[in-house]
Amino acid sequence: MAITVLVVDDSSFFRRRVSEIINSDPGMHVIDTAVNGKDALDKVIKLKPDVVTMDIEMPVMDGISAVKAIMAQQPTPILMFSSLSHEGAQSTLDALEAGACDFLPKKFEDIARDREEAVSLLQQRVKAISRRRLHRPVLRTAPSEVPSSRTNVVSNNPRSALGSSPTRSVVPNQARNIANTQTSAVSTARPAAINHRASGKRYKLVAIGTSTGGPVALQTILTKLPRNFPHPILLVQHMPATFTQAFATRLNSLCQINVKQAEDGDILQAGCAYLAPGGKQMIAEGRGRIRIVDGNDKVNYKPCVDITFASLAKSHGDSVLAMILTGMGADGRDGAKLLKDKGSIIWAQDEASCVVYGMPQAIAAAGLASKQMPLDRFAESIIAEVGLS
Repeated sequence: MAITVLVVDDSSFFRRRVSEIINSDPGMHVIDTAVNGKDALDKVIKLKPDVVTMDIEMPVMDGISAVKAIMAQQPTPILMFSSLSHEGAQSTLDALEAGACDFLPKKFEDIARDREEAVSLLQQRVKAISRRRLHRPVLRTAPSEVPSSRTNVVSNNPRSALGSSPTRSVVPNQARNIANTQTSAVSTARPAAINHRASGKRYKLVAIGTSTGGPVALQTILTKLPRNFPHPILLVQHMPATFTQAFATRLNSLCQINVKQAEDGDILQAGCAYLAPGGKQMIAEGRGRIRIVDGNDKVNYKPCVDITFASLAKSHGDSVLAMILTGMGADGRDGAKLLKDKGSIIWAQDEASCVVYGMPQAIAAAGLASKQMPLDRFAESIIAEVGLS
């Protein structure tokens, strides 16, 4: 049966363009279009499409408000379209936090070398998130407030004026609540406590790789880590260059640990997470420094989990706790194998809690994961494994 799609945009040109691309795949069918968020909500309730593609800026009801309303009344996988600007990045992150599964730049030329590649990418994203079955969200308790006295990490890179802003933005309480639809949709009644038995292994670094669904997954984990977390954390999230700084800033405002976009020459510090910048590759060196290099055109992902993990296998050997979260494709599998061969530990997210199971599935199928678990178990397991509980 063909995947049914509702296309939502106030531009008739863009509605037609997206509809043509989707309908050109025999496995998909545009069931209808909508001109604003209110129109989209009415048609989602009536038609129950498998996937919704959603613009952000629209009259009557904007895309973010529409996502919240749809997830509350008729949860449906949603693919957002946004501009590659600072404002577009902020709005897209808001939409993902509200429950959208994934996003693409509205200008296809920003992500594809030609029309054929752009068509294939859009079709793949729609198919990937169509497999996601959502349910009405279950409210959760928001994480504790970030202490105002927390010390900010100052960049130790001599080429940078600062690592993270000395003044932290005030965020609304609702922004701190990570009870988003993606995580709660797969949650069942589980005991609050877990029985993770620490291996007793000594670590020097934690590394996390992710893609589709990753922003919410990373927020879910990192906001639960304590301020005294004993190791640096490297984060590789498939994301455009204009989005990673906004994402790092958002995480830094929500977390007790420090989070910053990695810069060339940064020295790794305990209790700080370094997000690989979009369009670049992040490499760890043996001296405890980070190198940021230009992405190779032959590499599909910029940043690429495999490249970062491979550098960690060389620089940190058996002292890495690495994990692969939700995402399309198999990025991270080869790098994880190198890490495991050195004696490091690999964890993977389980299928039920993933937005897209591709990356963790590749790890599991290759026999690299010593542990698979739901998203909401990662933070507590990490804390126990590194000896903080």
